[in-house]
Amino acid sequence: MSVLQKIKDIEDEMARTQRNKATMNHLGILKAKLAKYRRELLTPSGKGGGATAEGFDVTKSGDARVGLLGFPSVGKSTLLNKLTTTVSEVAAYEFTTLTCIPGVIQYKGARIQLLDLPGIIEGAKDGKGRGRQVIAVARTCNLLLIVMDALKPVTDKRKIERELEGFGIRINKQPPNISFRKKEKGGINLTHTVPLTKIDEETVKSILSEYKIMNCDICIKCNATADDVIDVIEGNRVYIPAIYVMNKIDQITIADLDLLDRLPHFVPISAHLEWNLDELLARIWDYLALVRIYTKPHGQIPDYNCPIVMCGGRASVENLCNRIHKRILDQFKYAVVWGSSVKHQPQRVGRDHVLNDEDVVQIVKKIS
Repeated sequence: MSVLQKIKDIEDEMARTQRNKATMNHLGILKAKLAKYRRELLTPSGKGGGATAEGFDVTKSGDARVGLLGFPSVGKSTLLNKLTTTVSEVAAYEFTTLTCIPGVIQYKGARIQLLDLPGIIEGAKDGKGRGRQVIAVARTCNLLLIVMDALKPVTDKRKIERELEGFGIRINKQPPNISFRKKEKGGINLTHTVPLTKIDEETVKSILSEYKIMNCDICIKCNATADDVIDVIEGNRVYIPAIYVMNKIDQITIADLDLLDRLPHFVPISAHLEWNLDELLARIWDYLALVRIYTKPHGQIPDYNCPIVMCGGRASVENLCNRIHKRILDQFKYAVVWGSSVKHQPQRVGRDHVLNDEDVVQIVKKIS
């Protein structure tokens, strides 16, 4: 029996099984088996002397990477042409884009790489089409723009989410607060700091048993599900923010547009008519959480034309020094900061200080 057939049999059995406390353990085991078979399907076997399938070799550049993802003929190439100076072929037939086409968005002093990926098809998670290569590039992005046709948003949204889930991509989610560590002996030490209403201890132990894990320490610090436990055990999941770009809004009514505008993570646009592209760029900036840092040489005014752009979670003075030159930290004494991240203007800070957007930094070296 092929792996695809095993996956289909498990999915059919899960669809037939009622969800209640009595079947919680059985469903947890089925989900663990399904995750293992999907990993086996997506991991190249390496057998035989034939060449592997051609991938999309795109060099990462700029301050962040954003991927355009969606079904064929939803306007991804048109959107790339409008937001960047790159020209991607646009036609009235499906699968116009057959490879990954990069472009660059210049916005607020930052260079954001935008990738126009080929359209994915339903069943890409099972190896159909070039879905494996498309999703492999999507996993390297800092943000996904899921482009959809405004005439069929709900159906497309569910299909694309199902394909991304199958590839181990979790969109607009945070990693579950679960600590997991394998050990050589001592059995399974399972603890939880919050009440578990979606899973019980027996189900967790059954999932571990399915992975042949008999000795480990696992501490659950959130109201986790069976999928969360499986994601932590697999260890290859990526958590990426995503924006649902609702294209072709010129073909729907105002009432439908008002309804779509209330949904979370949705941005309605018309790429062809260039409607609401400013709102899309502003939302991209917010979701990427980029931070612009201006450097100030001693005795001079800050350079406001060329900011150093960093991710918000890693914008410390130490990382700023490494971005400028890897040997600056060896001579680092302290930094002087002007901006919203300090209480006094200016203020001396150490290397662990976290910077905010548009802070001005002057680095002081040790006197040798």
